Amino acid sequence: MTTDDSASNKMESAAADIDLQRQARCGFPEVIYGEGKTADLIVHIMKTQQAAGQACLATRVTEEQANVVRAAFPATIYNPVARTVRLVAPEATAGNFENPPTNAAIVRSTPGPTANASGTGSQKVLVVTAGSSDMPVAEEALETLRWMNVACELIADCGVAGPHRLQRHVARLQGASVIVCVAGMEAALPSVVGGFVSCPVIGVPTSVGYGASLQGVTAFLSMLTCCSSNVTVVNIDAGFKGGYVAGLIASRMQASAAPEN
Repeated sequence: MTTDDSASNKMESAAADIDLQRQARCGFPEVIYGEGKTADLIVHIMKTQQAAGQACLATRVTEEQANVVRAAFPATIYNPVARTVRLVAPEATAGNFENPPTNAAIVRSTPGPTANASGTGSQKVLVVTAGSSDMPVAEEALETLRWMNVACELIADCGVAGPHRLQRHVARLQGASVIVCVAGMEAALPSVVGGFVSCPVIGVPTSVGYGASLQGVTAFLSMLTCCSSNVTVVNIDAGFKGGYVAGLIASRMQASAAPEN
């Protein structure tokens, strides 16, 4: 290692106080928000997490950041639409955390990400989009669920302007454990979806739309005032948050359904 490399590593270490206990407390490792971070800092955080046996997810990354991460970790999965990079936990060290807290029940009830990126278990999350323009937000939700090892599927482009498109998916919607509903403009889709199903529906408003859409504020307020009782809402363009909350619900349902030894 050169003197410059050593100095750079010290700077990156000083810039991030990495929470390696997050998985033990909350079920999943700390997620890296890529905006405002250098690529080297993202790599430093991921190296630290990998050394602790943890899977990695970084959101809102640029192509330039992703290229640096992939150079450091060739196994990285980069989704340019979602603007995410993720990396599974190294199997040899998975679960090897430094000074884990004593709340072992939480660790058992909510298992962390594994190498099976496609998701496992009987609990399924559906991510539904109103239009193709909502796909970046939907893909962020899907990548989050894959990182969480939660089974997930996409139903795309079934907004209320073409109700027949949604109608043909009603049976699938009714089989879901949780639904993440991504919509911009007037964001009517979560209300309609909520009226067909008995599971939680997490509305993710997007900034898609013309002037009076107000960069997603109209969609956000529309979802907040939704009549369907099973609909709740996260922030504008917050695909990660919608996916994460859906993943937590599905993981808890899976743990509750598992037979006790």
